[in-house]
Amino acid sequence: MAASTLSEVARLAGVSLATASRVLNGSSRKPAEDIAERVREAADKLGYVPNAQAQALAKSSSGLIGLIVHDIADPYFSAIARGVQEAARQQNRMVLLASTSGAASDEREAVAAFAARRADSIVIAGSRSVRAEDQQGNAELAAELDRYCRNGGHVGVVGHPIVGASASEGYHVVKVPNEELAAGLAAELAASHDGPFLIIAGPEGLYTSDDRVRGFQRGLADAGRTPAEVIRTGFNRAGGYDAGLALAERIKSSEERLCIFAVNDVMAIGVTAALRPEGVWIPRDATIAGFDDIETLRDFRPALSTVHLPLEDIGRLAAGDPDTPPVSGVVKLRRSTETPAESQI
Repeated sequence: MAASTLSEVARLAGVSLATASRVLNGSSRKPAEDIAERVREAADKLGYVPNAQAQALAKSSSGLIGLIVHDIADPYFSAIARGVQEAARQQNRMVLLASTSGAASDEREAVAAFAARRADSIVIAGSRSVRAEDQQGNAELAAELDRYCRNGGHVGVVGHPIVGASASEGYHVVKVPNEELAAGLAAELAASHDGPFLIIAGPEGLYTSDDRVRGFQRGLADAGRTPAEVIRTGFNRAGGYDAGLALAERIKSSEERLCIFAVNDVMAIGVTAALRPEGVWIPRDATIAGFDDIETLRDFRPALSTVHLPLEDIGRLAAGDPDTPPVSGVVKLRRSTETPAESQI
């Protein structure tokens, strides 16, 4: 038996197609109750099943949340994605995902694609950048987001506002206290480490990386220590690995144990992986700490000192969950920054 159409329902109920659509597809513009009841009776008699796309148009709601991350394979972003998914489930919504490698131009394309699919809201996770090469992409992304918000969309951004975005309605930022937490990590490491410090950071102009560098340097200064040397590299595991290779000989030839702060955990993992084949062992020859406390660290040895962030809560907040508390964090000192016994040196 062929499925009944909305036109057939309208004809049987003696109303216009638009009136039948408003009744059956959930529009806020409802006709009189006697007319609405006539339409519902006609739909029941014909066995009419409402079309999901038509319902979305009538309600101005698609039940979709668009999520944009730099790299879904990165445990930092996958944890945030889980939080977004949990919030979406509570809201009876589904999540669409775009992984963009951090390029603002690709983020703009993702926003446009989500807007075309009438996503109710969009979540953007990943460090903002003010590097010269990102200027044009930032401007295009900001314009696309402003247009989306003007049309009634809602945007949640993790960390920092979108560079150049001017929307105020339907736009919120989930603030992460990166600088304050990095300062706290530096203070605790300075209390137990007498040697020099070195920071492995992402490219200059990445807000998240720069915040953590600035906070760590402030923590050292407050502890009366000299500033740490800063090495810039890729803001990922590969960047950490490259930095580790460059440091191996220096660590082996130095009489002072170096304390390394990698501005995220995957970079710290990369550094450690590069040092090990070169005969440099953590914490025997150097110590290292990361930031984020990603789930992967459960299986990483030596256990990595880091700053714990509630990543899933961050995702829930970005997706608009009103019951999740504001973001806080805590320093976690583990085996990777311990001072080994003299017999181990």
